[in-house]
Amino acid sequence: MHVEILTIFPGYFASPLRESLLGKAIESGLVSVTVTDLRSFAEDRHRKVDDEPYGGGAGMVMMAPVVTAAIEARRDAGGERAWTVLLTPEGRRLEHAVAASLAVRPRILLMCGRYEGIDERVRELGLFDEEISLGDFVLPGGEAAALALTEAVTRLVPGVVGAAESLENESFKDDRLDYPHYTRPREFRGLGVPDALLSGDHARIARWRAARALERTRERRPDLLDRRPPGRGEGQG
Repeated sequence: MHVEILTIFPGYFASPLRESLLGKAIESGLVSVTVTDLRSFAEDRHRKVDDEPYGGGAGMVMMAPVVTAAIEARRDAGGERAWTVLLTPEGRRLEHAVAASLAVRPRILLMCGRYEGIDERVRELGLFDEEISLGDFVLPGGEAAALALTEAVTRLVPGVVGAAESLENESFKDDRLDYPHYTRPREFRGLGVPDALLSGDHARIARWRAARALERTRERRPDLLDRRPPGRGEGQG
């Protein structure tokens, strides 16, 4: 998979792209990430990417010629058209299903919005295939969202996560939260480990985990259960 990020702050991504799971995936060649400076597509010597909004008001607006030139130049680079995403509070919320749908695409182009947003004519030209948001809050720009999206998507690429089982049992898969986890020591400050996990009985452990995942989801995110189709089985503890 290849991810390209269009931003006016390319330095924002320098450290995260070298660290942890994403850094290892890039180093191994399973994933590649390119960060492109949007200012390189500006038309003036000051590399201006924004201007005052027509009609007045606070803030600045990202200019259509710059954003359009960047997308059109990078979208088809490499021969295969990239799925182009605008990171914006107006987009649909980033959830596991959204990340999974993007993980099967070989190329993704992420546009980081800034200021009051982009000139609406970029949308009207149909340059975005999708618009995605981290949630109902406002960030200074789309860089944090682009990084979160990149990590959420690339970890689903086969081979990036060493133990494939980890992807099968994590939070939000099948619209429920993950079950509680325990490790050594067996006792800590008077708190022990549930008997089921110490039993060695794999069927019992699976039932306990399914029941605790459902219980935790009911307590903390009951809205997730509203999405479950009627008749889906629930674990018993």
